[in-house]
Amino acid sequence: MAGSASLTITGLHAGYGAVRVLEDVGLTVAPGETVALLGTNGNGKSTLMHCVMGLVRPSQGSIRATLDGQEIDLIGHSPEEIVELGIVLVPEGRRLFPLLSVEENLLLGAWRAAARPKRLANLEFCYDCFPRLKERRRQATGTMSGGEQQMVALARAIMAEPRLLLVDEPSVGLAPLLVARTMDKIAELQRRLGLTVLMAEQNFPQAVRIADRGYVLVHGRIEYAAASAAELNENQLVRNLYFGS
Repeated sequence: MAGSASLTITGLHAGYGAVRVLEDVGLTVAPGETVALLGTNGNGKSTLMHCVMGLVRPSQGSIRATLDGQEIDLIGHSPEEIVELGIVLVPEGRRLFPLLSVEENLLLGAWRAAARPKRLANLEFCYDCFPRLKERRRQATGTMSGGEQQMVALARAIMAEPRLLLVDEPSVGLAPLLVARTMDKIAELQRRLGLTVLMAEQNFPQAVRIADRGYVLVHGRIEYAAASAAELNENQLVRNLYFGS
């Protein structure tokens, strides 16, 4: 499903009107990596994701995706154009259509031109990854549990044939056991499809469990870039932020 995809962000400044949220942010995600963007609530993780997807226009900096060897400047592209490139967001809070069934939500994810011819095969793939969704494919998503809805949100993104997958705060509103299962599913999807993944998350222990490496965002700035998950675990800034030590 996935081809070679990478992301490079340099000198990114963004905000909302007079409110500055991101300042001089830079990060990279190499092909096939899972990179965690870590930070407590309100530090700009979702704003960065929205900049990549064209939902927020940066005031400065560059966002470049390389897809099968072709470098594309994403700034100035509409969200629809960015999705057509194969860059897909699983948004914070899931943002499903609650009155539609599981299967209807999934099929809506396949509107991207490259995904439409493969929608039935991808639907079967999603049901293989998430057997619970196949059991409940006729059920209205609004009547499902938070963990089940997160499965629908992940599967809907897979229906779009992603090459670069952005996952924004997948643990929000979930019980600890469901957070662990959700992270395991993200890791499984990355492995089975060869995806490149950027995941914004404030649950440090669970994010680091599946990430290759990560960045720590504090008050809109990258305060630490780790070359490995082990480096994140050992860093004093991370310990202060997440463990109070």
